Amino acid sequence: MNTLIEAPWLADLATELPANVRLQRLIGGLRAHFCCGAVALLRLEEDHLCPVVVDGLVSEALGRRFAVRQHPRLAAILARGEVTCFDRDSQLPDPYDGLLDTLVGEPLPVHDCMGVALRIDGRPWGVLTLDALQTGTFDERARADLADCAVHVEAAVRITRLEQQVQVLGRAGSAHAGEPHDDPALRSALDDSEILGQSEALLRLQHEVKVVAGSDLPVLLLGETGVGKELFARLLHRHSPRRGKPLVHVNCAALPESLAESELFGHRRGAFSGAVTDRPGRFEAAEGGTLFLDEVGELPLPVQAKLLRTLQNGEIQRLGADEPRRVNVRVVAATNRSLRDHVRDGSFRADLYHRLSVYPVPIPPLRERGDDVLLLAGRFLEQNRARLGLRSLRLSGAAQAALRHYHWPGNIRELEHVISRAALKALSRGASRNDIVTLEPALLDLDALQAPAPPPLAGPAPETPPAPAALEPTTLRDALDACQRQSIQAALARHDGNWARAARALDIDASNLHKLARRLGLKN
Repeated sequence: MNTLIEAPWLADLATELPANVRLQRLIGGLRAHFCCGAVALLRLEEDHLCPVVVDGLVSEALGRRFAVRQHPRLAAILARGEVTCFDRDSQLPDPYDGLLDTLVGEPLPVHDCMGVALRIDGRPWGVLTLDALQTGTFDERARADLADCAVHVEAAVRITRLEQQVQVLGRAGSAHAGEPHDDPALRSALDDSEILGQSEALLRLQHEVKVVAGSDLPVLLLGETGVGKELFARLLHRHSPRRGKPLVHVNCAALPESLAESELFGHRRGAFSGAVTDRPGRFEAAEGGTLFLDEVGELPLPVQAKLLRTLQNGEIQRLGADEPRRVNVRVVAATNRSLRDHVRDGSFRADLYHRLSVYPVPIPPLRERGDDVLLLAGRFLEQNRARLGLRSLRLSGAAQAALRHYHWPGNIRELEHVISRAALKALSRGASRNDIVTLEPALLDLDALQAPAPPPLAGPAPETPPAPAALEPTTLRDALDACQRQSIQAALARHDGNWARAARALDIDASNLHKLARRLGLKN
């Protein structure tokens, strides 16, 4: 084992690097230093521990949120102020069961495990965990080394937070002048985990939203149903100078037309039947902060006219009142429809559209976010594991490929429903809560699993003898197995029997391909 002084990853602490690069190098260096199977850095968010970077775990582990009360090993590490080791025969369940990339889907055998709690600015920040499949790896020397390493990990987190704070201050400029240093937006530099993903499209969008957050311009969030428009409205508010004031959410589609005006602008007593007291509206509730108008295209035309006046003059008038009131509110609107089309057909005011869309922000659909679908699936897998009381819940390699190639018309919301439904199906078909439950493509029930019909032939097809009835697939699982078997055989034929190259061509982990081939009877 190399000494810490010689560890090359320590040099990264004095080097300007992107946050994810610095932390990933650090974790990779620790895994090599301790000669272990997996290392994970997890951040504490209220009562959950969320992976920030991992090495040796499957990629979807990054999307999981581990409830501390449900994972006694993590709870024990977090509660102690020193290195915590677990006996090799410890009966406490391991949170990474089925998630090691060298033992995908298999329970962790007897192994060494240790971890240490991390503190930043005197407060609990998270934990660092290490797992080694070779028992005896973590001796007294290793435990002492980990205590030293924790100091360097805390330093890396501090450096990363300071760099991000400087970026936040640079974007906001003078808007932050004179504010206290204990700014919640600055403290959350590493804590924007509500929006999960690492794709270039998502990271670019998050940066854009944080930049525009520093202004008071109206923002129009555009995107399909289920892409997470409300999460981006929260992100925008959290990074704005108004973050200390309310963020008020109004679902315009749920407002009855007769009450929409009263809900937004308030009313005086006696303004209509049932108005027994004065009541402020949502604009007044959001005073000094942000008003998020979700599905703004559903507002009735008379209310649109009053909303336009508020955007132009900063004034509202309660229903039944004689005098207007001044309000200081930033409006963020969202829609999954084409407001341009509504303007053309007369159901949405053109002048209001131009007022709301001063800064339009298109949110990419899930199908354009690459492997983000696996990170999001990881979060939903952990939620369902906890909800259903399972030991472990994960995706097979084939199921991961199915998720990546599906079109996702319902986006993230549809993904959440797909994972929840598949977990319930697995239990209903006999899976044990005490085993590692692996979801296969058939359980996901995705339209993408249906094989396309063959193209029509240019001429009459040559006569071929009918296949024996016994060979025809009788269930969806049989048909799926036959399709997978043919795909694997074709990939092996193209790559001269080389399993590694075939796995890359099929976009599946090599170990998963071998396991799938054994299940399908293609190898012993």
